[in-house]
Amino acid sequence: MPFGLGFGELLLTLLMLSGFLVWPWALVECLVRESGEGNTKIAWLLAILLAPFLGALLYLLVRRPRRISELGR
Repeated sequence: MPFGLGFGELLLTLLMLSGFLVWPWALVECLVRESGEGNTKIAWLLAILLAPFLGALLYLLVRRPRRISELGR
């Protein structure tokens, strides 16, 4: 393995790196594309900010496809 890392360390590093990439993507996506109607945007922003990896992952897997089908964006 490169840099003397085992499979577990490499997997953990890739998981952490993906978390650092998914979080800002979900945050920007929610800020820019989520409609300002109701409390949906605020609730998702709080979820993304308070539980960064889990909130971002849930937003991208659950809300984003539903928003795209509802609003077309």
